[in-house]
Amino acid sequence: MDDITLSETGLPAAQTGRILLIACGALAHEILALKAANGWSHMDLQCLPAKLHLWPEKIIPAVEDAVAAARGAYETVFVVYADCGTGGLLKAACDRLGVEMVEGPHCYAFFEGNAAFAAKAEEEFTAFYLTDFLVRQFDAFVWKPMGLDRHPELRDLYFGNYTKLVYQAQKDDPALDAKAEDCARRLGLNYERRFTGYGDLATTLERVAG
Repeated sequence: MDDITLSETGLPAAQTGRILLIACGALAHEILALKAANGWSHMDLQCLPAKLHLWPEKIIPAVEDAVAAARGAYETVFVVYADCGTGGLLKAACDRLGVEMVEGPHCYAFFEGNAAFAAKAEEEFTAFYLTDFLVRQFDAFVWKPMGLDRHPELRDLYFGNYTKLVYQAQKDDPALDAKAEDCARRLGLNYERRFTGYGDLATTLERVAG
């Protein structure tokens, strides 16, 4: 589920009240959990590959294609991405397409709560953040893409200016806690676990669900 395109349903014609969430695959577990907990059966989920984050410029055309394909099949299309390194271009594309998206610079901010994250920004500029997804996929999304599996000596070059790893936990899971602490050890950083839950993602989807 983490790295593949996921689509729950395809509707042939627009149906009143149905909502399509076009989301980053890194958020699939969290969105499905929120759907189940709140009984949002009128929401369908289509996830784009999480690995698009390795090439932010590819997020925009992927979202544009997904929105175009959903036209006429849903009353509402909502994009479950923050800016995610696109430099405001994803927001501009969504405005052009007439669809809304999640507010915030990235998922670390909206899981923490955008206001709370911004308030900590000056004192945490040397923090490296992981979410549940990134803890599970640490090797695939951090260790290997940065070449640390082949050249571990690069660790200090990449992370020498960081002081701690902050694990933003979306759920209580001792196995993930242990893995996150091991990620901090591998990066040579101090470890802090911070339970955030779903943060602004939950309140945003509550509003969209109506």
